[in-house]
Amino acid sequence: MEKVDWLVKENLTMLADFYEFTMANGYLENNMEGKIAYFDMFFRSIPDDGGFAIMAGVEQLLDYLNNLKFSEDDINYFKSTGIFGEKFINYLENFNFTCDVWAIPEGTPIFPNEPIVTVRGPVVQAQLIETMVLLTVNHQSLIATKANRIVRAADGRSVIEFGSRRAQGYGGAILGARAAYIGGCIGTANTIVDRDFNIPALGTMAHSWVQLFPSELEAFKAYARVYPDNCTLLVDTYDTLSQGVPNAIKTFNEEVLPRGFRPKGIRIDSGDIAYLSKEARKMLDEAGFSDVKIMASSSLDEFVIKDLLNQGAKIDMFGVGERLITAQSEPIFGGVYKLVAVEENGEIVPKIKISNNVNKITTPGFKQVYRFYDKRNNKAMADVITLYDEKIPEKGPYEIFHPLFTWKRKLLNNYYVRPLLVQIYDKGKCVYQSPNIHEIRKYCFDQLDTLWDEVKRFERPHEYFVDLSEALWNVKDELLKKHK
Repeated sequence: MEKVDWLVKENLTMLADFYEFTMANGYLENNMEGKIAYFDMFFRSIPDDGGFAIMAGVEQLLDYLNNLKFSEDDINYFKSTGIFGEKFINYLENFNFTCDVWAIPEGTPIFPNEPIVTVRGPVVQAQLIETMVLLTVNHQSLIATKANRIVRAADGRSVIEFGSRRAQGYGGAILGARAAYIGGCIGTANTIVDRDFNIPALGTMAHSWVQLFPSELEAFKAYARVYPDNCTLLVDTYDTLSQGVPNAIKTFNEEVLPRGFRPKGIRIDSGDIAYLSKEARKMLDEAGFSDVKIMASSSLDEFVIKDLLNQGAKIDMFGVGERLITAQSEPIFGGVYKLVAVEENGEIVPKIKISNNVNKITTPGFKQVYRFYDKRNNKAMADVITLYDEKIPEKGPYEIFHPLFTWKRKLLNNYYVRPLLVQIYDKGKCVYQSPNIHEIRKYCFDQLDTLWDEVKRFERPHEYFVDLSEALWNVKDELLKKHK
């Protein structure tokens, strides 16, 4: 894939928490540079109390790992601090990434407590990439998940991402638009995203266009003369129903139809959008423009959209900005990166982090995630986290059980399974070709179709089963008994 200049022109290797470098220095001072460690990225809860999240950001993770290097300026910075040893400086001067990395492909529905990225390699390297693994996957997974909630609330109506000007920085605007497209938006107002990712850039006009002309009608006609084949007019600058819509209809009749085109739509950006859209729909239909679409914008999210549609709003598409691009209702995707195993004398030794907060107890070991599908309807039945070398039997029954309340058990039959974690790096070399953005988006929709509607509910969704294999559960139980 062609590199995106704004993303890779700057070396992001130094975008790391300082403790990652101080620990790396400490590992080297303790002669642990050859120690092989395993880290998992996972998350503990789904934003907005949803039933699932969507994996995103793997392509940018590849870009980051492909460009890992320490410049002369970086090394001079570490020397200037006076706290890093000569061994650490030499290590950076000869840095060569050699880790293995696995990730769940972009667009896959993901669930709490299952590894979505796994890193195996020298502990110095595996530790150094922690911040960027989290930053890259957390952000895009958050926005893809939020966008899909909004798209599902729109119930078949188109959603366009409108959030660039309210995003939290350039990367938030650009990669947020990319993630929103994966989640189901049909396009974006962000032009650079069209150039770099081939995601359709869409837009109409601003109120300033209307204000710059002597009258609203003259503004509409001027726009229609330039864009007769794609004429969508913003009708709420002055008075939507007494001026905006009538002026739009007049413009359609006098400037668009005579040129052999049909007008595309009107946009309402303020006021009581439910009421205004219903009245505007009547006016357009009576004027012979039943095919003209009505677009709504103005601080929308899935909750507002659901309310508008429940009130009978006649809206065909939505432009959603700040509440999508910032995931305003819950703007944090709480992915974490935890040590889960080390290698000693060629054997994998599981490691666990224990807490009085049960949700913060980690699942140890080098793992794989299998998704079970019902052969009869292709619906996802459950995810089972296993030790990496475990094999799921092709024929059932296979018993799953709740990892905490082990008496809750279920027999799975007539299933097929697929592993979710895919290797993307082998000994520091990229072995994965990221699909293009349109393939990722289609894959996302295909995978969402495998989820039961009950899992996709907005309110109190059904909890999807994520269980441990018996072998993995035993490993975790033994470590809990050993340390407690």
